Amino acid sequence: MNDAAETRTRGRNPRGQGERLREEIVAATLELLDGLGDDQALSMRAVARAVGTAATSVYLHFSDRDALVLTALERGHQELTRAIDAAESDAGDPVAKLRARILVLAGWAYAHPGLYKVLHESTLNQRADMAFKRELGDRTAEAVRSCMGAGLVPVDDAALIALDLRAAVHGAVSMRLNQPDHPWPPLAEQVERFLVKLVGVPGAESR
Repeated sequence: MNDAAETRTRGRNPRGQGERLREEIVAATLELLDGLGDDQALSMRAVARAVGTAATSVYLHFSDRDALVLTALERGHQELTRAIDAAESDAGDPVAKLRARILVLAGWAYAHPGLYKVLHESTLNQRADMAFKRELGDRTAEAVRSCMGAGLVPVDDAALIALDLRAAVHGAVSMRLNQPDHPWPPLAEQVERFLVKLVGVPGAESR
């Protein structure tokens, strides 16, 4: 289908609705990336087809594929952050909040393997500065620091422990995605062991 035909399929956005089309493009990109698991396999024309518009309309909002993928990944990060905030708000003490945070992070990665790979293993990840990713690390360190401040875990280097914790969780998720037939233990149980061994959260027998 050529660009003109695609435009007829969707119809032009009324004046003032360009932002709506931009949001649709970003949403479609997130969905496609989750299925592809590879930013290099994404094409602007495929995004346009998914939205029902012309490829030229996509280029009006994003100069190239990298710009589109970066915007989509940042949007995915924002959605993940909101999910984490909601989980933490329902938790009790700082340890419960940290546990909720890590479980949401792990669960999101496992539920969105394609986005996870693009976010952490893509060539774009190596070429572009995804500054928004640092927020997750900083906030995880702050969550660990809160546990220490409340006297719930031993005082140590919160930033280093948070980095170890995130590395362990990423490893657990990556291994599950790449070896799906292995008899993995429940992810929540493994996360709990990480919290006990790396952060110093009291084990079940100590509670």
